Amino acid sequence: MTALPADLVARARSLPKVLLHEHLDGGLRVATLLDLLRQRGIASPAADADGLAAWFDARAHAGSLVEYLRGFDLTVAAMATPEALARVAQEAAEDARAEGCVLAEFRIAPLLFEPHGVPGAVAVRALLEGLSRSPLPAGPAGLIVCAMRHEDDAQIARAADLAIACRAQAAVRGGAQVVGFDLAGPEAGWPAARHAALLQRVRDAGLGLTLHAGEADAGERVLEAARLGATRVGHGVRLADLLDGPQAPALLAELRTRGLHLEICPTSNLHTGAAASLALHPIHALWRAGLHLSFHTDNRLMSRVDQSTEAARLVQAGFGWDELVQMGLDAAAASFLPAPARAAAQAALDSWAAAQGIAPPQRA
Repeated sequence: MTALPADLVARARSLPKVLLHEHLDGGLRVATLLDLLRQRGIASPAADADGLAAWFDARAHAGSLVEYLRGFDLTVAAMATPEALARVAQEAAEDARAEGCVLAEFRIAPLLFEPHGVPGAVAVRALLEGLSRSPLPAGPAGLIVCAMRHEDDAQIARAADLAIACRAQAAVRGGAQVVGFDLAGPEAGWPAARHAALLQRVRDAGLGLTLHAGEADAGERVLEAARLGATRVGHGVRLADLLDGPQAPALLAELRTRGLHLEICPTSNLHTGAAASLALHPIHALWRAGLHLSFHTDNRLMSRVDQSTEAARLVQAGFGWDELVQMGLDAAAASFLPAPARAAAQAALDSWAAAQGIAPPQRA
C-alpha cells in the first residue's frame, strides 16, 4: 500500500479508539519476538529486527486464512513461558494506548501453550497480570479466551471451562479480567452450531460471546452466530454477499433486533483474501446497510498494521471522521468490559468529536 499523508495519520492517532479484536499472539513487537526467540533457542527466520519485519511483511500477503495462520506457530512457541506471556500482554496494552485506544480487549487461545509446557490456567494468569500492569484510560484491558474450532469437542469445552473459571477468579481480585469467549481458527468446515449447548453455558456464566464468522465461510454463518447468542462477530464480511438478495430486509431486521456488532479488520481481510481492496471492501456495503460495526487490527504483527493506520486508510477509502466516531461509539457500547469503562470510552469520543466540530451521523 502507498504511504499515508503524515497529517492524516496524526489526526487518526488523535482519534480516541476502541479496540475489540486483536490477537495477542498475532500482535507482538518485532523486537520482542526476536528477543523471545533467542531466549528460547528457537531459530528465527531473520537475524535482526528489520529482517524479521520484512519476513512478516512478505507473509502478510498469503492470500488465504489457512496460510495466514501459519505464522502463529512461531509466535506461540516464542511466547510459551509465563514471563513472556505477561510481557507480550503488557506491551500490547502499552501499544494500544500509544495509538490512542481508550478501551481495549485482547484475545488468545491459552490452551495453545500447553504443548509447550504452560498450563492454560497459568497462561491466563500471566496474561491478566501483564494487562493489569498497563491500564488504558478507561481501565485495564479485557481478555477474551479463544478455543480453536478445528480441535476436538473436549478441547473446546476445556477452553470454555477455563474462561468461566478464570472470569470468576479475576472478578474477585480486581484488575484485568476475562470478559468473553470466542471460537477462532479455520472457519470453513467447522461450524459453531455444533457447540450450541457449550456456548449457552458460556453465556449463562456471564461471559460475552463473540464468534469468528463470515470471514472464510458464507455470510449465513454470521446469522448463525447471532442465533447462537453471539452479540459480536469477528469479521463477518461475507454477510455483504446477502445484501442484494430477497432475504436481505428480513436478515438485516433480525440482526438489528439482536443487536449484533461486527468487528471488522480491513487490512487483515485483504491479506487473507476476504477482500480485494479497501475501495471494494464489504465494510462499505455493510455500513450503508445500517449494521453496527467497527474497525480493528486483528494481528498487528502478522498484518503489519496499527489501529491509527486502519483509521487513516478508511478515511482514504471514503469514510468520514464522523463515521469513524460513530463506529467507535458503537464499539464501546458492544464492549464486554464493565459499564464505567464503556461510558468513559464514549465520553472520550464525544469530547474529541466536539473539539473537532464533528457530529456523528444519526443511525438506527
